[in-house]
Amino acid sequence: MGRIDPESLAVLKDKVIYINRVAKVVKGGRRFSFSALVVVGDEDGHVGFGKGKAQEVPEAIRKAVEQAKRSLVKIPVKDGTITHQIDGVFGAGKVVMLPARPGTGLIAGGPVRAVMEVAGIRNIVAKSLGSRNPFNTVRATIDGLTKLKDASTVARRTGKPEEEQRKAANEKA
Repeated sequence: MGRIDPESLAVLKDKVIYINRVAKVVKGGRRFSFSALVVVGDEDGHVGFGKGKAQEVPEAIRKAVEQAKRSLVKIPVKDGTITHQIDGVFGAGKVVMLPARPGTGLIAGGPVRAVMEVAGIRNIVAKSLGSRNPFNTVRATIDGLTKLKDASTVARRTGKPEEEQRKAANEKA
């Protein structure tokens, strides 16, 4: 997948997920700095995340936003939900994501919810398992979203039309 230019997108919305104060012990005492985890998206299927570290919180957030803009990926969103069930894994963190019908809402917690909001997904059921570390949870969520296939790609690969696949999926559920 090619690199996405953040200037080509209309409006990017950023959301701070986690800010942590970290300390480095030196001869004269402790030196404090801050790390920030931020997700950026256009609420239309583009999402990215970044981590920044600096002496002050606003500078750490700015660095994280810049990195998030450089890591944007496109995900298939259809009618405000994902196209099929998927699991995302990173380290000990696992995120299970299920598509939901219109009106269900965003049923996800913490970092997963923030990623879904900026990605433009409005109807989904997601569960975070394993690691409670927000960095690993965000990476697992992005991993799952990048593995999603859109309906036309699956139809070409399997040789079945999209309508037939949708009926089969509805019969399973």
